Amino acid sequence: MSSRSGVALILMLLAGCDRQSAPQPQANAAAAAPAAPFPAEGGAIDRSHKGEAAPAAALTGLDGKAAPLAGLRGKPVLVNLWATWCAPCVAEMPTLDRAAAALAGKAVVVAVNQGETPDKVQAFLKDKPLAHARTLLDPDMAISLKLAANLPTTILYDAEGREVWRSTGSRDWSAPASLDLVREAGRAATAG
Repeated sequence: MSSRSGVALILMLLAGCDRQSAPQPQANAAAAAPAAPFPAEGGAIDRSHKGEAAPAAALTGLDGKAAPLAGLRGKPVLVNLWATWCAPCVAEMPTLDRAAAALAGKAVVVAVNQGETPDKVQAFLKDKPLAHARTLLDPDMAISLKLAANLPTTILYDAEGREVWRSTGSRDWSAPASLDLVREAGRAATAG
């Protein structure tokens, strides 16, 4: 890791997760669940990066095999950046999995862990399995560093790998309003 990446990593850790949404306690995710469900609306939808290509990053699957985002082209891809220590990330994981089930065949939902070891992620997923969303690892935090993204951040890419929108903060991804946002990428592809 370069010194520049190291500085960026330190700044991200100091910033905590989700500094752009309303303040929420950043307790250890295993210690406490959120007091109340988060709203379906979650963080604001940011369209200022629309059309930008998905960043290249050395992602791997839980099996250790390379799994670049470019390999998922052909369908819209909802990419969620998360970590086991981020309470808002953990809170929204079940909704991502339900969204993946609801969108099966129409979009791919990928939970990309930022900066943690495969053992730590696999241990976490034993207690909180994802049956429908795919889990990938970004041990160098390449995506969150390239996008200057706090956790959790979720980005929708169209079938060609271009950004449609992004959202920072937790959201109920299985709520009808959130599912409609994801379906937007498919509608844009058929309209264009």
